[in-house]
Amino acid sequence: MTDTSHITNGHGAVLAATPAAVDGPEHVEVPTQYDAILLAGFGGPEGQDDVIPFLRNVTRGRGIPDERLEEVAHHYRHFGGVSPINAQNRALKAALEAELAQRGIDLPVLWGNRNWDPYLEDAVKEAAERGLTNLIAIATSAYSSFSSCRQYREDYARVLDATGLIDTVKIDKVRQFFDHPGFVRPFVDGVRDGLAKAIAENEGLDLATELHVLFSTHSIPSADAARSGPDFRGFDEHGAYEAQHLAVAQVVLDQAWAELLEQPEHAALRGTSTPPWKLVYQSRSGPPSQPWLEPDINDYMNEELAGGPTRAVLIVPLGFVSDHMEVMWDLDEEATETAQELGFWSLRTQTPGVDPAYVAGLVDLVLERVNGVPTSERPHETDLGPWYDVCRPGCCENVRAGFKPAAAGLAP
Repeated sequence: MTDTSHITNGHGAVLAATPAAVDGPEHVEVPTQYDAILLAGFGGPEGQDDVIPFLRNVTRGRGIPDERLEEVAHHYRHFGGVSPINAQNRALKAALEAELAQRGIDLPVLWGNRNWDPYLEDAVKEAAERGLTNLIAIATSAYSSFSSCRQYREDYARVLDATGLIDTVKIDKVRQFFDHPGFVRPFVDGVRDGLAKAIAENEGLDLATELHVLFSTHSIPSADAARSGPDFRGFDEHGAYEAQHLAVAQVVLDQAWAELLEQPEHAALRGTSTPPWKLVYQSRSGPPSQPWLEPDINDYMNEELAGGPTRAVLIVPLGFVSDHMEVMWDLDEEATETAQELGFWSLRTQTPGVDPAYVAGLVDLVLERVNGVPTSERPHETDLGPWYDVCRPGCCENVRAGFKPAAAGLAP
């Protein structure tokens, strides 16, 4: 691993930023010319032989032996050693290219992963070789936390240093898009249609007492959650990460419910309140001694819903942009099995994937920076947004791992 400890960027300058962003404004309202879009993904294995090397990459620096990695590997081996995430990012790249072409926007899309081929290093080197030196990055994660934002920004800095392009290539990023209408819309559609299906398939279902909506996202260490988002926003001990999910969940359910009531066949529901819901977590991977965000989705069903009036659960993968391994295994396999064991009807709703609204929304986020759209004109579905173009000092830093330089934000 490349040592990037010599790279610094003080509070007055943003590492490897374009001129409009280099001084660190919260929102960049100056038009900026970009040469390409950098689509940054997590990466995943594409065969049985890739599984353990991929997991070594994911856990690099943590000294986890292969026998422990094999405990996680069976999730991938269940699907032939192939994670769906690379195919999904290929599809997203193609959809972005098509949307850009349809709008007459000449911006190539380069794709690179953190943990598997194609790597971010290769994408950045390709950009430089093609003379594409001003990049606008889209990470395939919508919320604020170390793993979903800061770590990608550290990756950009690490890769620029490792390739010797730290003074040549500039990387800005779009704002976190948790409450952008393009990201929210597919979840609204999924919840609305899921509620309608629950009614159709469960005779006499009382939505106020017998159906529970479970908004699920990836659990993270409580210490990381506490440091998500800037200190001055005054979030509670679970930081911006939980606050963003809670705010979006409420918006999704409210919009889905309103649209359901507009359908003539559900007119009888008008005047009633939305079904009960809960933000739950999944995919915990840390040691038992380390506090992570709770409750786990399976624990919640077993400990809070079992034995009560619940007959149906709607599982909404609110923290995920596509149907990758955590969705397919932790929700479609494990959570669905828990619901079945408890006798619940269950349905897992869609992720954004390549939904046209989501793809168009990502292009709109790029155009915010291209056109320098004023903050007051930027769409956002919650009171927390629009989020920051340039991350604030200390936002989402992993203090356990020690300081690492990060692009697209003010140090530390």
